[in-house]
Amino acid sequence: MTSPEREPHTAGEPTGAPVEPPVGEEPTAGQPRRSGLRNPERAVRGLGAGTLSLEALVLLLAIQPIRVVGGDLGGAAIGAVVALAVAAVVLAGMMRRPWAWNAGTVLQGLLLLGGLLHWSLLGLGIIFALVWAYALHVRRVILG
Repeated sequence: MTSPEREPHTAGEPTGAPVEPPVGEEPTAGQPRRSGLRNPERAVRGLGAGTLSLEALVLLLAIQPIRVVGGDLGGAAIGAVVALAVAAVVLAGMMRRPWAWNAGTVLQGLLLLGGLLHWSLLGLGIIFALVWAYALHVRRVILG
C-alpha cells in the first residue's frame, strides 16, 4: 500500500490554518482579531482581579509606614484605607460580573478622594489609577 505523495511545505504557502495578519496590521473585514489566548475573557478577568488584589495588599501594608513617616494618620483615614482594601478584595472576587470593571474605576476615584484625609493616599491613588487605566486599556485591546 502506497501513501499519497506529499510535497514538503515551503515558506509562504498556506497550510490550511487560519492566517494571522502581520504585527501592526488590522485584520481584514471578515476576520475577528485574535489575541492568541485560549480564553481571553478569563485572562482579562484575572488581570482585573490581580490588580485589585495587589491594590488591597499595598493599601493594608501601607498603613503602618504612613503612620510612622506621615505623622497624623487618624482613625478615619485608617478606617477608609481598610474599607477600600476590603472593597478591592470583594471586587476582585466579583470580576465575572459586568459591572465590576465600573466599580473598580469608582474604587480608584475613592482612593484619590482619600487624598483629602492624607497626602500619601493621593499618591497611592494616582499610582493605582494609572495601573487600573492600563488594565482597562489591555481589556479593550484583547476583547475589542
